[in-house]
Amino acid sequence: MRTVTLYLILKYVHVLLAITAVGSNLTYGIWLSRAGRDPQHTGFILKTVKFLDDRVANPAYGLLLITGLAMLYVGGIRWTMPWVLSALVLYAVVVAVAAVLYTPALASQIAAAEAAGPQAPVYQALAARGQRLGIVVAVLILVIVFLMVTKPALWG
Repeated sequence: MRTVTLYLILKYVHVLLAITAVGSNLTYGIWLSRAGRDPQHTGFILKTVKFLDDRVANPAYGLLLITGLAMLYVGGIRWTMPWVLSALVLYAVVVAVAAVLYTPALASQIAAAEAAGPQAPVYQALAARGQRLGIVVAVLILVIVFLMVTKPALWG
């Protein structure tokens, strides 16, 4: 019989947070494609994406770091293991790209949608930039999830 340990509880919370964070992010493409098909609601849709990012996904990512580090400590797992270290470095890159590039781009996109409208060239350029940044962040996050799930044996 398997006992429920602190490590397993942390792992359970960690997985729930990952589902919440990554799941929220994955909906952005759906929201934004709907904005493209329904321009009169673009501002509302962009604000919804920003709300999900600020109030759901990003807090979950912050708690993911905390529960992940706690799992390392409780489980006696070295943070210097290559798969852990790689994931932590990628996490730092994601945080930097999101904070310095994606979040300000989304704020600019909202402002452009309200000021010039979603058909304006300035909005279209910002939307394209936001889409490219979103794809970069999504790919990096999926690599982190891959590392956490597979813990590649070739890397220790």
